[in-house]
Amino acid sequence: MIVKLRPAKRFFAPLLAAVLCSSASLPEVDKDKAIGGPAAPIRVEIFSSFDCQPCKQLHEQFLPLLVRDYVISGKVYVVHRESPLEGHPLARRAADYATAAAHIGKYWQVADALFKHQLEWQASGRVWETVAPVLTPAEQSRVRALGDDPAVDAEVQRDMARRLTYIPTIIVTSKSRVYPINGLPDFGFFRQLMNMLLG
Repeated sequence: MIVKLRPAKRFFAPLLAAVLCSSASLPEVDKDKAIGGPAAPIRVEIFSSFDCQPCKQLHEQFLPLLVRDYVISGKVYVVHRESPLEGHPLARRAADYATAAAHIGKYWQVADALFKHQLEWQASGRVWETVAPVLTPAEQSRVRALGDDPAVDAEVQRDMARRLTYIPTIIVTSKSRVYPINGLPDFGFFRQLMNMLLG
């Protein structure tokens, strides 16, 4: 899969008019990979790969603004989905470890570490050495074992089953209508969409 990005202003305009499929087609939510309350009127699903630079920007710059402006107030429920790029085994390994960490309530700590040290583990191939420091020794044993569990790999595969053209992709669901955003959006334009849907 190739990462394709468009300037925010070019893909946001068609987004406002997009009304696609029912939210029923989306996979179940792993609550350990979610932020906010599931009863929020808007669900924002983020499909990303830990080795993708725009995904790193989305995680470190866009997501905190989304949480501050919409999640804390109960307006948005954020769900992270794994979408490691095809042919990128390190990204797949990172997704397996992060998903394994979700089983012990440490998903966000592992995700933060993977994005923060993205360039280092991409260069060295040392994905585990990036994950391990944010876990206790007991947690390390559990995550390492779960990271090799076929059930955890199947969880990642379920997220990947939605074939996407762009990474990252954000899927906004409101009142059973789905609005996709391809690439990394400008937060100002994203705010316009949120305010329109909440209005």
